[in-house]
Formats: sequence, structure tokens, C-alpha cells
Amino acid sequence: MSKIIAANVIAGAHKVYEKARKKFDQAVKKYGKTKEIGFPNTGYYLPVIYGILGFPVKTLGDAGLVLDRSEQLIPPPVREKAHLPYLGPVLDAGMATLFNFEIIEAIRYVEDPNFYLPAEDPTDEKLWLGAADDVILRKRGVEFVDGSAPGFAAVVGSAPTKEIAAQMALELQKKNLYVFMAADYAKKTFSQQLVEAGVQVGWPTRLVPFGPDISSAIFAVGFATRAALSFGGVQPGDFRKVLIYNKDRVFAFVLALGDVTDEWYAAAAGAINYGFPTIADTPIPQILPTGVCTYEHVVSNIPHNDIVAKAVEVRGLKVTVTEVPVPVAYGPAFEGERIRGEDIYMEAGGGKTQGVELTVMKDMNEVEDGKVEVIGPDLKDIKPGTRLPLGILVEVAGRKMQSDFEPILERQIHHLINYAQGLMHIGQRNIAWVRIGKGAVDKGFSLSHIGSILHAKYHQDFGSVLDKVQVKIYTDEKQVMDLLAQATEVYTKRDARVEGMTDEDEPVFYSCTLCQSFAPSHVCVVTPERTGLCGAYNWLDCKASNEINPTGPNQPIEKGEVIDQVLGQWKGVNEFVRQASRGKVEKYNAYSIMVDPMTSCGCFECIAAVLPVCNGIMTVDRDYKGMTPCGMKFTTLAGSAGGGNITPGFVGHSKLFILSKKFVSAEGGVLRLVWMPKALKEALKDRLNKRGEQLGVSNLADRIADETVGTTEDEIYAFLQEREHPALTMDPIVG
Repeated sequence: MSKIIAANVIAGAHKVYEKARKKFDQAVKKYGKTKEIGFPNTGYYLPVIYGILGFPVKTLGDAGLVLDRSEQLIPPPVREKAHLPYLGPVLDAGMATLFNFEIIEAIRYVEDPNFYLPAEDPTDEKLWLGAADDVILRKRGVEFVDGSAPGFAAVVGSAPTKEIAAQMALELQKKNLYVFMAADYAKKTFSQQLVEAGVQVGWPTRLVPFGPDISSAIFAVGFATRAALSFGGVQPGDFRKVLIYNKDRVFAFVLALGDVTDEWYAAAAGAINYGFPTIADTPIPQILPTGVCTYEHVVSNIPHNDIVAKAVEVRGLKVTVTEVPVPVAYGPAFEGERIRGEDIYMEAGGGKTQGVELTVMKDMNEVEDGKVEVIGPDLKDIKPGTRLPLGILVEVAGRKMQSDFEPILERQIHHLINYAQGLMHIGQRNIAWVRIGKGAVDKGFSLSHIGSILHAKYHQDFGSVLDKVQVKIYTDEKQVMDLLAQATEVYTKRDARVEGMTDEDEPVFYSCTLCQSFAPSHVCVVTPERTGLCGAYNWLDCKASNEINPTGPNQPIEKGEVIDQVLGQWKGVNEFVRQASRGKVEKYNAYSIMVDPMTSCGCFECIAAVLPVCNGIMTVDRDYKGMTPCGMKFTTLAGSAGGGNITPGFVGHSKLFILSKKFVSAEGGVLRLVWMPKALKEALKDRLNKRGEQLGVSNLADRIADETVGTTEDEIYAFLQEREHPALTMDPIVG
């Protein structure tokens, strides 16, 4: 390899080590070696160190041990004569640099805990978001598994102008890539350039401003490491599998914009360990032979107009870009975009006006494929800032179409509209909320383009069951209210059908193995009375999904002979689970938390845990970030019980499963529920009380403790006694 690169990498590694050692010594002098350090709200400690070394850094003293290890990894500076610039020592220097970056940033969190903003969106006052917590990892990381985000670009430095930066970011977004940004060049960062160009940055738009220094690039590598640990089932310390997983599954690359410093060289060498190549816009030495990376390792002097395409080529990334006939950019990267304040051209729904959407099946002769009608004022007919009622009716027909598929297709309206740049969509059914930005209208967007999107994407995504799609967009108030009445009747019939089904009445359940790519032994069994753990699929959804894609993740399971009706165990389910888990799981019970409970993947909406002192169970959803009475936060619970494990005393589940008659019914059902976050309790309050009344207990929600009562068993026990919670008089939950 290039002697120049080797010399710069090793020199950079020494500089980063010296900086980390200096910061460490100062921190120890001020705080002592027992001072706790780490990144916020994560169960992965300092994730690169934890993933590669298997060592959980919890204190400054632990960080000192890693510094000693990294010092050993860095080779001596390159000699002018008789030097053999082998790749191995350079990669070791790069890995040591990553360790030292993590220590530098962890100490920053101690010294200046408010430097980074713990949120998904920056504010006008704070741009830097720092390390992603485990909530963001679970929410965003799964996109790297299902393919909606094929990879990420780690951008260091800045472009020559803010306009070039904005164009590069847009090109990366169009390819559905995340953009992780760190470091400055010429006292300007890529993130700052995007803000100056009026581009919305943050996790929702996949343009993530990690930090202003090269050390903050470690947050991108940490995210990739946690992807291997969380979604790849790799054990901490199994560095080989961590690196191979990232090379094969996380299609990332580094874009170096500006003069490359020694520290940048060292960071790039660290990234190469993961199979992430570097593409630069300056004429630095290149490493073109293949080896650790899929193709070239370092490619340089690439014009800005070509650099994104070149990076995709060098990384070996296969990007599927769907062309939709609209005048704005389109793709999942724009799903999280927010349209605010003065940027709003038109707004509908969201409590300001009525918004409603409906997909219905029609006879073939009733649908004219591709027909889009706007009934009422269009965008050209109104002034900026106008609020309109909005109704979206999608009528579909097909020889293989069934009414059961209607809600599956209808649910996609949310994503499909959001994929258009300059459009924001929240909610569904009769609580839809749509905003259209001025920028989209300036590019020629009209309401009819919503119909064009739905027509194109319905055909592309559901062409196996659809032959025709027509769309009607209503903005006339009377027409919208008429559609609302029609939709309400349809919604009621759909809900009644699901609510009336029981596990006993149906001979067939359905699997969901979408999460096996990151929890290989997990097999979700969806029954009429138990939704998928993620909350996204019920039994009817899985049935429809199987009809649309017979070889997909939702397979029918003949439940067969009943082995234990109380626990929820069937011979056919056991056989399917054994085969689908490749022999890792022999059996589990659908209705129990104590006896071989169902495996949990990590994507569950909630996780329940036994509270022995209270003779009951608690449940916590992933939106709650505080401590729980079992002594663990959600992220720690997820790490303990996720990954496809059977963990007696813990079980993952959806929010709506709490209201099911089968919710931990083997242990007494919802009457065992003694604690849950207040926000979740309020959201389910009416239905919790209704379920309690069915079981002979009034005001059940008011008897359940939450964080305002306490976050330890001792704190909530007195409350449960005062409210006469039924769990206290039930049989012991722990034998």
C-alpha cells in the first residue's frame, strides 16, 4: 500500500492517542477513576469498544485500560528508509483511533453534558445531535435490515459551497441513504452548509449532524457496530463477525471533503476495518486493489458532480430507486421531513380541518386505471397558508384482489405520500394530517400528483393482486364529509371483524419472520387475539400479506393438536417454530410470561416483566425513557430479553395486546398489570377500564401505578394496597 498513506495514518493515530490520553489524565485528576462515563440511554456502553473488545467501559478507570490497549496497537512512526508499509499495522492504527475517538467523546459527555442535543431534530440553538440512543437505533436500524435504507454516507469536512453541499445531500437522499456528518474543513461543516442552504437536517430526513469534530465521526461507526450486535445477533467481543456483518450488510462509505489531515487518514483506516471505503475530492494517494473492502479502499480527486455515484460504485451498493411521475424528489429519505410555519402552502386535517382516506375494492368495470380526479380547489386555486378539508379515495380492482387487502393497501398511503419531498403526512383513516410545502408547489406539485404517486406505487408494490387503480382527491367540504361517512362505516366493519375473532375459532395462525435477519431464532406467531410484537401486523394483515406474497415472511401455520390451552401451546406451532428457528427453539407458549414465553426480537412496542414483590407484572413501551420498577430501563430490558431468546419473567408484545383476553392470560391476564408509563396508560385508559369491567374490576386504569407514583416496587406497593389492586389477592405469580 502507499507509504504516504501509511505514514499519515500512523501519525494521525499517534496524535489522536495523545489527545485522548491528555483528556483522560485531566478528567481523572478532576473526577477520579471511579467517575461513570458512557453515551446516553444505551445498553451498549461505548459501542465500538464493546463490540470489538467485548469490554464494557463504565468508568474513567475502564477507559484508561482501553487507552493502554490502543497504545499497544499503534505501530511506531513510518521510517524514511527500510519501511514495509503493510496493511495490517495501518488497520490496527485505525482501530486504535476509533477506540480513542470514543474515549474523547465519552469524556466530552462528562465535561460538557449539554454539548449534544439528545433528540432526533436539531434546534436553532443546537445543531449537534451526538450519539444516537437505543430508541433511535431500534427505530432507524431496522431500515438497514429491511432494505429501506441500504446504507449510509459518513461525510467529513465541507463542500466548496452550500449549493454543492445541498445537491450532494439531495442525491444521497434520492438513493435512500442516511448521511452521517462530522468534522469541519476551512472552519465550516457539511451540516452547517445544509442549514445555510435551507435544507432540513436531523434523523427524520436522514441528514444527521453528529458533531463538529473528526472525533464525532465515531458515532457513525458506533451506530454500525450496534447494528451488528442488535440486528445481527453478534456477541460483544466477536470482532470478526462484527466487521464481516458490516462489510456484508451495512453498505457505508466515507466522503472526505477538503484537505485530508493525519487524523482524517487515521479515521479512514478505522473505517476500512469495517469494509467502508473512502472517496475524496482532493488528490490524495489511492489504494485501488481489493482486499478488506469489497472493491477499492481509497479513491481520490473525484469531482463533486460524480462523487456520490463513484462512492456507490466503489462500495458495491445496489440502489433501487423508484421513479414516480412527480416534479419533486421521491424516496424513503424524505419520509421524516417536517413542513413548518412559513413553509406551509396548504394544510389539511390534523384537527384544523377534516382529513380522511380510504381504499376500497371495486368491480373491474368500475375502475379506470390511472384516472386521477381533483374535486374541489387545487393548489393553483388557493393562496399560500390555506387550510382545506381533504379526502383521499383510492379505488382498486383486480382479479386477485380481496376486501381483506383493503386496510393493507390503505395503510401504505401514509408512507407513500411522505416519500415525496415537500409533503408531510401524519396519521391515517379519519385522523390524517397533510401539509404541502411552498418548495414543492414552486416545482409544480399539485394535488393530482398525490393520485399519481398512489397509482404508481400501488401498481409497483401490489401488482400481484391489482390490475387497476384510480384516485379521487376531494377538497370540497361536502364531498369530504360524504367520504367520511362512507369511510366510518367501512372502518367499523373492519374493526368488528377483527375484534370478533378468537384463537379457538381459527385453525390457522400466521408467522412473521421479518426480524430474523437480526434475531435469527425469533419466530413471531400472530393469532387472531395476539398481534405481532411490533404492533404492525394483526392476523388479518398476515393473511392478506400471505395472499399477496405467498413466499414472504407471513406463512400459514396449522396450529394442530392443543397441547396446553391455558399456556397457549399447540403441536403444529411447535413444529413450525422448531423448523423456522433452525432447531434453536423447540417450543414456547403464547399466553404466558412465566413458562417458556414467546421469543422476543427487539422490535417489540412494549416489554413486560414480572414484579415479584407486587405479585404482578409491569409493562413499558419504547417511548418511555425512564427507570422502571424492575430496575431496568426499556433499552436494558430490550437487550436482555430481545434477540430471539426465551426469557421467563419477560416477554415482548404490542400495545394493543395489553387489551386482548389472551394477554398473559396463563397468569391471570390484565389484572396482573400493576405498573405502566403514564402516557401509555392514558392512551389505553378507556379500553383498560372496559376490559377490567369484563373481569369484574371497576376503574382498572386508576388502580395501575405509573412513574408519578414511583419507579421501584417498594414505592408502588403502598399505592396498590390503597387502590385495592386485584393482583395483591391473586395466587403467587412466582412459585
